[in-house]
Parts: sequence; structure tokens; C-alpha cells
Amino acid sequence: MPRDWDADAYDRLPIPMTAWGLRVLDRLELRGDERVLDAGCGTGQVTEALLARLPRGEVVALDGSVSMIEAAQERLGVERVTYLTHDLLEPIPIEPVDAIVSTATFHWIADHDRLFTNLAAVLRPDGVLEAQCGGRGNIARIEAIVRAMGYGDAFDAKRFPGVEETTERLERAGFVDIRCWLTDEPTLLPADDLEQYLATVCLGGVTEQMSHDDASSLVQEVAGAMQEPLIDYVRLNISARRAS
Repeated sequence: MPRDWDADAYDRLPIPMTAWGLRVLDRLELRGDERVLDAGCGTGQVTEALLARLPRGEVVALDGSVSMIEAAQERLGVERVTYLTHDLLEPIPIEPVDAIVSTATFHWIADHDRLFTNLAAVLRPDGVLEAQCGGRGNIARIEAIVRAMGYGDAFDAKRFPGVEETTERLERAGFVDIRCWLTDEPTLLPADDLEQYLATVCLGGVTEQMSHDDASSLVQEVAGAMQEPLIDYVRLNISARRAS
């Protein structure tokens, strides 16, 4: 299973992914009665807005983190929402959906061919996928600092792909009308939040096997090596439709 997250800390931080996710959701055309999969729902911040757009529909809220699912349940309740703790590398055990939305999740999935195949398998013909994740060049400055410290292996499991390879993978999985593009989203954090943000969001995969003291030392060292509390985010946007 994917790593578990500190959902409480995540919700307390100034997370830019929520605003980006709402933009992704704006790209999704809905009548209001569809069944939609949120693939990587996190604590349910974007899912809440999705549910509001489906007054006669329902949402499948999926995440690989138990604590994230628990936080989403607390936020959204049980009406018109089904919750699933699941690894997207495995076939998704749900009935077909009309659409899939996903934000800030795909870069945590090591094999995007398997990912897109699993998504296509539960998406009805002509159903749409609207997604955003880390793209080529995402958090490159932080990664360079961490690799220079000898802890780069944790980044090897992440995938920050570009437009061309993503388009090819989607085509192989049976998607058409594919549009992929990269956007730079540099994000300046409040200086007081930087270490907690790094520990929770950017470096959790690096520090999860460390002792508390070693993890704190690494986070402090990375924060100190950054010239300013600026995260050099690059987002890969995906719009596609499953073939008829």
C-alpha cells in the first residue's frame, strides 16, 4: 500500500493543491447525476466541491492512505459517497463510473501504464478523465538538495513525467481526445510553515523510515539549504476520454 499521511497536519497547512484541484474540477462538465471517481481524494477538500456539483449523483472517494480516508469521511459524511482505501496500481474493485477526477496523486504511482489501464477499466465508454499531478521538473530544487545529502532513493519511486510519454501511455490504455500540458506553479510559503510543509508534503517519502530525530534533522537541513521558502512546483495537466 502507499504510505500513510498525517491528514491533520495536511489540513492545517497552506496547501496549494486544493486551489489547483478546484481548477481541474472546473474542466469537468457535469449534468449533476453522474457517478464520479475521485482518484486520490486526500482529506476531501476537492471532493467536497465535486459532491456539491452532483446533487443527484454520487462520488467514489479513493485514497491509498487510511488517515486521509478517515479525514475525508469526517468532512463529507456518508450520503452519496462511497469510500475506498486502495492502491491505484491494483485493479479498482468498483462498478463503472461516468468520469474520473484526480489531483496531486499520480506522481505517487510508480507505474503509469498500470495506473491508466486500471482507470480505463472502471471508466464507461466516452467517460472523461480530468487530472493534474507533478510533472517534469516538479520540486527539482528540493530533489537536488536531498540527492546531494545522499537520500535521493526516495525520489526514484516518484514519477514526474512530461507530455509526450503521458500521451503515449494514455493512448495505450485506450484513451482518445488526449490533451496534456505542463504549467509552472511556483509557490511561496510562509517561512514559519516551511519545515512542517516539507515534512508533511515534500519529504514524507524520504523520512518515513527514519527516527523522529533523524527526520527532523533532515527537514531542518533541507529548509536551511533553500534560499527562500519557494517550492518550484510544475504541474502536469491531463484531459482525456475513454474510447467508445
